[in-house]
Formats: sequence, C-alpha cells, structure tokens
Amino acid sequence: MSLPTNSNPMGNRLLNRLSKAEYKSLIRSEKAISLAHGDMVYREDSLGVLSHVYFPTSGMISLTVLMEDGKEVEAGTIGNEGMIGLSVAQGLDFSPTKAISQISGEGLRIPASAFLKAMKLGGTLDKVVRRYSAFSQRYASQTVACNLLHSVKQRVCRWLLMCRDRVDTEEFTLTHEFLAEMLGVRRQTVTVIARTLQMAGLITYRRGVIRILNRKGMEDTSCECYRVTKAFYDRIMQ
Repeated sequence: MSLPTNSNPMGNRLLNRLSKAEYKSLIRSEKAISLAHGDMVYREDSLGVLSHVYFPTSGMISLTVLMEDGKEVEAGTIGNEGMIGLSVAQGLDFSPTKAISQISGEGLRIPASAFLKAMKLGGTLDKVVRRYSAFSQRYASQTVACNLLHSVKQRVCRWLLMCRDRVDTEEFTLTHEFLAEMLGVRRQTVTVIARTLQMAGLITYRRGVIRILNRKGMEDTSCECYRVTKAFYDRIMQ
C-alpha cells in the first residue's frame, strides 16, 4: 500500500507523508531547532533522557557505537529522510546509540509524549514509523556487509554520497578525522583516498569542506551498497 504525500512539504521526508490534519496534531507542541556541529542529541544508553524525538529538515546526525577503548564506529546517519528517537516508538526510554550533529542543520523537536499520542494504530504516522524502522534495520545490515566486504575507497564514496543526499547540496563540511572514525580506519588512509578522488576530478577538498564535482563518477566508484540502500528507501516509503 502506498503512503500519501503531503502537497505542502515540511522539509522532512517522513513528515511529508502525513496529512495536514495529522501533521498539525503532531506538532502542536513542536519546536524548531538549530543543531551546530558537535551538538549532542542523545547519549548512548543514558536512562530517562528520551524526552523528545527529532525530525531533521537539513544537516546530518550521526549515530555511533562507543567501544570500551573509547573508539566510536558508524551505526548510521540520518538527515531529512528520517528521524532521531526511533527507539521511543519501540518502547525504550534510552537510546542504543549516541546521536551527534556532524553537519549543521535544522529540524523539529517534538515531545515523546505527543509523538506517541499521535501514533494511532493504523494511522499514517504509525505506518510511516513502522516502514522507517524496517528501512533502518536493512540499512544497519547493509552497513555491516559493506564494512566486511568492500574497500575503504568504495566505503568513502558511499559515505560522501549519503552525506550529499542528506544535506541536499553538493558542498558540505566533513573532516578527515570524523570520516576515518566513522569507517573505523586511520585518518591517513582517508587523506590518501580523498587526494585520489580529488585527482580524479570527483571531488574537491579544502579545509574540511568537501564538494562533489562528479556524482556519476562517485556512484561508479562506490560499492553497490549506496544504490541498494537508496533504492530500498524509495521502495519502502512509496
């Protein structure tokens, strides 16, 4: 069954699926917020902190898993295609991952109580959240397979393409340190790959600002995971 599409987009692709009446019911107590680079949204496994859910309209939030030695590894990225706080809909009062703003942007913050109240069984919001939950599971599984089977160069291209889609611009700020941390590789490795991509005319990189010059070339250099994940989202959110 296809989901409806709101004729007046709100900037978030999940909220865009709601009817005007359902959207107004959901955001009666919403607050527009701005998230700067480095702003913490959720801490991993912190109890009693999920008082709100977030629907980004721009920028990018990173979900990371913290290891005992202090290292962090990519668990996912979320932009205007998704929401932060999916665990609220799953009955949890804590976040299984850390959520931190990596590319500055804006979004809507909604009290968890209002969000749960709006999730009427069989309603559009309920269906949207269920489908997005299914997408998130597939995305996580695809990421595991990608990290095991594909080269760092392919994974860098996949990551940059995902960032571009989430911020909806060809140019964005992303440091080598962060990208290396998300991919679980050394910073020097990312620097070498970025230089290779720049020499090939696919990107430019200067002082933490990346600009994609040749999207098709980036897609050709990336692994299948970018295409597969994007196609699955489009399919499941129809």
